[in-house]
Amino acid sequence: MAAANEGFVKRTGKFFKEVRSELKKVTWPTKNELITYTIVVIISVVIVSAIIGITDAILYKIISLILQRGI
Repeated sequence: MAAANEGFVKRTGKFFKEVRSELKKVTWPTKNELITYTIVVIISVVIVSAIIGITDAILYKIISLILQRGI
């Protein structure tokens, strides 16, 4: 049981060392890039949400009319 725990500890340590090594290779965005990307995402979410909301309202009206007429 102790040997299995040591293997787990070594593998975990190796994993975190590799993660650290990979994170050093990452090209992080500048502050201005980050702000720009954030604004683009927020605007995109608002536009898509509006499209989905409008589509939902239209389909709701159509289905309500169909159900009221009993077709």
